[in-house]
Amino acid sequence: MRNESLLRGVLASSLLALVGLAHAAATITIVNGNAPGIGFNDPTPVAPVGGNPGTTLGQQRLNAFQYVASLWGARLDSSVEIRILSTFEPLSCNATSAVLGSAGPRDVESDFAGAPVAGTWYHVALANKLAGVDLFPSALDVPGGGGADIRARFNSRLGLFGDCLPGSPFYLGLDGQHGTAIDLVEVLLHEFAHGLGFSTVTSGSDGTYLFGQPSIYDYFAFDNSSSKTWVQMSDAERAASAVNPRQVVWIGANVTAAAPLVLVPGTPQLEVRAPSSVAGVYLAGAASFGAPLQSPGLNRQVMPVVENGFLGQACNALDSENAKAVKNRIAFVVRGTCAFTVKAANVQAAGAVGMIVVDNVAGSPPTDLGGTDPSITIPAVRIALADGIKLLSAMHLTPGNRSSGVVAVLGIDPTQLAGADRSGRVMLYTPNPFQPGSSVSHWDTSAFHNLLMEPAINADLTQSVVPPRDLTFPMFKDIGW
Repeated sequence: MRNESLLRGVLASSLLALVGLAHAAATITIVNGNAPGIGFNDPTPVAPVGGNPGTTLGQQRLNAFQYVASLWGARLDSSVEIRILSTFEPLSCNATSAVLGSAGPRDVESDFAGAPVAGTWYHVALANKLAGVDLFPSALDVPGGGGADIRARFNSRLGLFGDCLPGSPFYLGLDGQHGTAIDLVEVLLHEFAHGLGFSTVTSGSDGTYLFGQPSIYDYFAFDNSSSKTWVQMSDAERAASAVNPRQVVWIGANVTAAAPLVLVPGTPQLEVRAPSSVAGVYLAGAASFGAPLQSPGLNRQVMPVVENGFLGQACNALDSENAKAVKNRIAFVVRGTCAFTVKAANVQAAGAVGMIVVDNVAGSPPTDLGGTDPSITIPAVRIALADGIKLLSAMHLTPGNRSSGVVAVLGIDPTQLAGADRSGRVMLYTPNPFQPGSSVSHWDTSAFHNLLMEPAINADLTQSVVPPRDLTFPMFKDIGW
């Protein structure tokens, strides 16, 4: 059965050139969909960089695509050629943010000869591998399209114009030495993985199946709160699960077996011990700066920074009253206005031994605290707005009273892998509110080491997709690759 609604058109004016790669375990071909003079055909002169010998911008872009296709081709096993229709084109961006690119399947298939599970959607590249034949041939595609299985679009303006993240173009080298630049190779590895099967075609926003059938991905998405997989749920239950932070896990045997080889022990957490009305373990995002969270952790009273009668931001040096309040305690501040490192530096200078940052917008789970400042030596975490309001409401503060009544521990649970549940099953990304394009079809941001298929590309990634550095390929084995 073919889902024709997933077919995506190609601009009639595009010049379609087929670029073949050497045969490996699977042959992956990049289909150049750009017209002359743009995208992959951009003649702008550039110097070779990082093992990429191209001397024009277009050639370097194409070389990077070919390189990533060869990396995936060496890992996958398919007798059917995989074609990726690719273009560089203007995508959404402004001076401070930009869409880097995207890729996804151009078709999904079910009930084909050799399908492991009946009535279930498979991304076409995987379906072709399982069937041993091309289920999406060129005769059914646009003229010259070559039956492309995956569609990839990347931002041609990134970093090259003042209104599109100026000064931050793609690093086009192949050697991983990108520094602080955006590495095209890593972004391509991530996006191609979505097209190859690392995503569900079930709607996370309302929980409905595509034409009444689940995706193979849904058989492995398990909600710890309901003790059900996505294929066992109603539409409403799936929609609720998609916004159930850090409670939805992948139950595939290959990923679970590989998780201890890739993820490190120690899940960040905020454990509130008093008062009993708010006691418990709260989801927390760790800081990339300051002292690392440890076990048994930092056990102290939590004191809010108060500015103009409200929870303060600590963007300036603390006044004498706040300095007395936070000394030898955990400072409690709100996100906003200044960098997290500035807040940490200010409370540390006032004598605080730790910091909790409360988010200023609704949502959970809290993301990590980013930034770099080697002078910061105290640990810090970030918590969700709702949790911050709950803790603040329990603090009994009166003029001259230096006790909040809230006692907490900043630390880690050393028995739990970072990014997995207590049973060692790796968490999927299910933030609340729902994030189209990111929710469910990624690993959770709490994973560490950072993984290729988290919703953001992290600076410490390598080009590996296998253990002991990554879990993408074990996930592919789970779904049938």
